[in-house]
Amino acid sequence: MATVTSTKTAAKPGVGPGWPKPPGQNGSNGNGRSRRFRGRRKFSKDTYRIVVWILLAAILMMFVALASSYIVLSGNPEWQPVRMPRAFMFSTGLILASSVTMTAARRQLEQGLSKKYQGWLLLTLLLGFAFLACQLKGWKQLVSAGVFISGNPHSSFYFLFTGAHGIHLLGGLTALGFLAARSGRVLSGEASEKRSAAADAVALYWHFMDGLWVCLFLLLWLWK
Repeated sequence: MATVTSTKTAAKPGVGPGWPKPPGQNGSNGNGRSRRFRGRRKFSKDTYRIVVWILLAAILMMFVALASSYIVLSGNPEWQPVRMPRAFMFSTGLILASSVTMTAARRQLEQGLSKKYQGWLLLTLLLGFAFLACQLKGWKQLVSAGVFISGNPHSSFYFLFTGAHGIHLLGGLTALGFLAARSGRVLSGEASEKRSAAADAVALYWHFMDGLWVCLFLLLWLWK
């Protein structure tokens, strides 16, 4: 009696009706969606701001420690009051003006006026560099008056405060230059949101640097 042999093969797991299609070479699972887009998160405007706040907290702690040392050492017998250079007074006016121009730039961006936004940014950059130039001029005035970094504790803090602040301000100028370089582009959607968030973060950093200098200026001028 002949034996009937079945040619039906068992279905492989994961293949056939009822099973999801395996991903292809491009990461697609058959539904036209790529794996790399599944877990993509929506951009949050608070991301940049949170990073800047963390950075500013670290900077603030450093300058608070320096200011505390300044106040403690002011009772040292070797402490000799130093006259405030006129250049520092002028630079204070410049950095306050830069806060005004930065605020104006943000308003122009909110209104979608890219050209005016770029113009106010460039003016803020110009004021920032002018501020640093005045700080260097102040150093020269101190040296001309016989005041050096190793002269006495008060003179040392003049150079320490202005130098540390100037270095951190250079970081702000770099960020402003980045914004200015991209300010002429017409953006929409998420790209526009990112530019707005970046501008907010840089403005926050810049205003903090402005306020920090005013505090340092008053400390050096009034606490002798």
